[in-house]
Amino acid sequence: MYKYEIVLYWSNEDDVFIAEAPELPGCLAHGDTREDALKNIQDAMELWIDTAREFGDLVPEPTGKRLISA
Repeated sequence: MYKYEIVLYWSNEDDVFIAEAPELPGCLAHGDTREDALKNIQDAMELWIDTAREFGDLVPEPTGKRLISA
């Protein structure tokens, strides 16, 4: 399990839960339930990190701090 911050919210437009990993630009996933969205964002983060490493791009370390507040 990755230790990046995850932002989870409901999208009325898409009628699904959206999960984003703001420290990994463009990394997001969705699911019909919160649990599905959280599982899917873990898969998306793994793919994001694997792809970045494959292309020699920087993989940021998790900050361990709250990035977004409402």
